Amino acid sequence: MGRIFEKRKHKIFARNAKLSKLFTRIGKEIAMAVKAGGPNPDSNSRLKMAIQNARGMNMPKDNVDRAIKKAAGGSEADFSEMTYEGYAPGGVAIFVETATNNPTRTVANVRSFFSKCDGTLGTTGSLAHVFDRKAEFVVEAATLEGRDADEFEMECIDAGADDVHRDEEGMVILAPYTAFGSMAQKLEQLGVETKSAELKRFPLSTIPVTDVDVAKNVMRLIDLLDEDEDVNDVYHNMELSEEVENALAEG
Repeated sequence: MGRIFEKRKHKIFARNAKLSKLFTRIGKEIAMAVKAGGPNPDSNSRLKMAIQNARGMNMPKDNVDRAIKKAAGGSEADFSEMTYEGYAPGGVAIFVETATNNPTRTVANVRSFFSKCDGTLGTTGSLAHVFDRKAEFVVEAATLEGRDADEFEMECIDAGADDVHRDEEGMVILAPYTAFGSMAQKLEQLGVETKSAELKRFPLSTIPVTDVDVAKNVMRLIDLLDEDEDVNDVYHNMELSEEVENALAEG
C-alpha cells in the first residue's frame, strides 16, 4: 500500500508541476501581450488569444486578472522571446523557444543542458530547413456540437487552413503561421472558441533512432530543457523505432 501511495503521489506532483509550468508560460504571454498592446483584450488580439488559451488550460480567472493588472501596472518584468537551435546525440535536431527576463542566464542554462547530454548548441537559423512553423488551433468536440463537421472543416479550409485533423476529442486545425490572425478571426466570426491557439513548429523530416541509449540521452536533454523556467517549448525531429519504444516502455 505504501508503494502504491508513493506512485500516486509522484503522479500528482508531476501533474501539478506540469500545470505550474503551463500557468507560468501563459502568465508570461499575458504580460508580453499587455506590454505590447495594452490591458484591454477587445483592442488587443494577442491578449485576447492569451486569455482564451488560459481558459483552455483551466487557469483560474483570478490568476489571469492578476497577471494583467501586474503587467499593466509596470511591476512585471520585461520578457524577451529568444530561440536556440542545436543537435542532440544521433543528429536529432532540437529547437528551443524561450521567454526570459535574463537572456544571459537562459543561454547559459541551455548551453549547459546540451553539453550534459552530449549535444551541440548551434547558431540561429541553422535549423530553418528542418522545422516548419504553423498556426495550430485546437477545438474541443463539445464546442462543435450541433454543427455540421464537414461544413465547418470546409469553412476552415476556405479561410486558409492547410490541414484539419478530426477525432472523437475534437478538431486540430493547421494553417500557415502568416495566417494565424485571419484564421483566429474566422473562428471568432463562426462563434467557435478554441481550447488553444498557438504558433508551433513541426519537423519537415525525422531522424530515426534505433539505439536505446541515444534515445534516453535525447529524452534527457528534452526533459532538462522543458523543466527550465525560461523555456516555453521544445521541438525535435526524433523518430523512435518500434524496438526502442518497447525497450523504453519496459525499462
